[in-house]
Amino acid sequence: MATREEAKKYAAQNRRARFDFFIDDVLEAGIMLTGSEVKSLRGGRASVNEAYAGLKGGELYLFNAYIPEYLQAGRVDQHEPKRPRKLLVRRRELDKLAAGIKQKGVTLVPMSVYFNDRGYAKVEIGLATGKKKHDKRESEKERSWQRDKARLMRDKG
Repeated sequence: MATREEAKKYAAQNRRARFDFFIDDVLEAGIMLTGSEVKSLRGGRASVNEAYAGLKGGELYLFNAYIPEYLQAGRVDQHEPKRPRKLLVRRRELDKLAAGIKQKGVTLVPMSVYFNDRGYAKVEIGLATGKKKHDKRESEKERSWQRDKARLMRDKG
């Protein structure tokens, strides 16, 4: 079975998630989609930048994720672009996430939406705490130093 790194079929990525949050734990969840949503995701125009996951009625949902309408489908077969979508996780994982988000300042952030090697849409969710401004500056400084260091090493030979 191939891992997510081998598959690399990203439909959407939240690139700012690691900049805005400290990611404590990451897990993979299935997502319940309609046919037009899957077709639209394969087009690659979806966005999870403003999305978040949370509990609703004892189940895990993805809120505010934007999956555009599939234009080739008929009017009847369309879906609502920002509807809540149910995430599929095991009961033990759900209990762990529920305990995690009860803590102050902890949230569930979708990191990416991708298709695994079997063609199923999956969401990578991170249990995250928000960074303060000085933490963001520190991570920016670190990234800049890593880039400069790589440039120096490349130039020196």
